[in-house]
Amino acid sequence: MIAVRHAEQADASELVALAAAVGREPGNWLLTTEAWRPIADERRYLKTVRRHADAAVLVAVDGDRIVGRLSLARDPHPASAHVADLGMMVAASHRRRGIGRMLLEAAVAWARTARVAKLELHVFPWNEQAIRLYERFGFEREGLRRSHYLRDGVAVDALLMAYHLPSEPGFPPSRAP
Repeated sequence: MIAVRHAEQADASELVALAAAVGREPGNWLLTTEAWRPIADERRYLKTVRRHADAAVLVAVDGDRIVGRLSLARDPHPASAHVADLGMMVAASHRRRGIGRMLLEAAVAWARTARVAKLELHVFPWNEQAIRLYERFGFEREGLRRSHYLRDGVAVDALLMAYHLPSEPGFPPSRAP
């Protein structure tokens, strides 16, 4: 049974291994083509995130194995503090089993608690499987950022997608009238 929970410092080595495995896949799903950060840096990052209300790292766990990760961070600018950026990865062995959706649902729950009205993400235009998942969940394409990232010295595009949380009393409106 898959469970979603907040990441802990003790998850650092598994999270680094997950990122390395996804990064080695031929689909070029991750921004970085280098190794993920070292385990000690990941542990420090997770410790910092656990203390910070404006960020979270969620993990999907199958038994005792981490099979997915979703990171969230609120935009630091006051004019866009109602927006949070997210990044997600799921182990190849566990894709198409609803784990991405579970992580996104947990992200929406976090956003409500954090009073975030909009979740944004970048996805490579060739990652059609992820794009379909995001669109089925309710994300909309907001634009194409041409040559936005450098991967191994090559400029690549990024599709910008966003999910607007339903407006609730006291929340910033998710869209202008």
